Amino acid sequence: MSVSERLWNETAERRSRDELQTGENFPVASRLLPARHRAHLLNVYGYARLVDDIGDEAPPEERAGLLDLVERDLDRVYAGERPELPAMRNLARTVAACGIPAGPFRRLLQANRRDQDVTRYATFDDLLAYCALSADPVGHIVLHVFGAATPDRLALSDKVCTALQIIEHCQDVAEDHRNGRVYLPQDDLRRFGCVEDDLSAAVTPTRLRGVVALQAGRAARLLAEGAALTPRLRGFARVAVSGYVAGGLAALAALDRNAYDVLGGAPKPKKSRLLAEWSRTLGRR
Repeated sequence: MSVSERLWNETAERRSRDELQTGENFPVASRLLPARHRAHLLNVYGYARLVDDIGDEAPPEERAGLLDLVERDLDRVYAGERPELPAMRNLARTVAACGIPAGPFRRLLQANRRDQDVTRYATFDDLLAYCALSADPVGHIVLHVFGAATPDRLALSDKVCTALQIIEHCQDVAEDHRNGRVYLPQDDLRRFGCVEDDLSAAVTPTRLRGVVALQAGRAARLLAEGAALTPRLRGFARVAVSGYVAGGLAALAALDRNAYDVLGGAPKPKKSRLLAEWSRTLGRR
């Protein structure tokens, strides 16, 4: 294994553990889960973070090779062989314990490969197709961790995960643009009269706020539909998924409160709003 391969693996593993401890990128509800569930979610997040870090931050000329390395290790996981990367060895324990199929993990790899070639999305439908690779698999994996992956639940999970991904794209417009990517649909940008320079302004122009608000509204509708998942879950699965839904609702409230000005920094959800949304979602029947 090369120095760069070890670096990306160790960085992703360290970040995933630090963020689970601090709550960053994990809902408050995850802190209430038993150690076994937290450990499995941490292993899954370590994989997702490894793949994302390679796709976003590794030297561009090394990304394809590093993603190939992860895919070879994923093959080893499902062949019952010992993976090379520590994060993948952690993942192997979770895959074996929870019976998670390979498909969702392979789709996350495919999404990051796509990010190396596709930097713009013509329509909202095109963006939804990307979310089916980059976001929906995470929900499938989480439901498998809790032994709750049934077809009806997976379909509702897809709505929740796609909504959360769209919300993240709304929050990260400036960062994505700096990285050479625009996830806001091109036809919506044209319809609102936006130009490329709008995406690098110090303050979000009104026309760009309109595009962000449109995507946020679409995400809100998807999240409302997908929230029907929580009453179909029991126990700790319900606690965790309610936390994910609540995080999305709190993020949407923050975007609205900030009048969709996303270029000056991603609007941060208030913890009080997150807890209130989590309580409401958890109690939904």
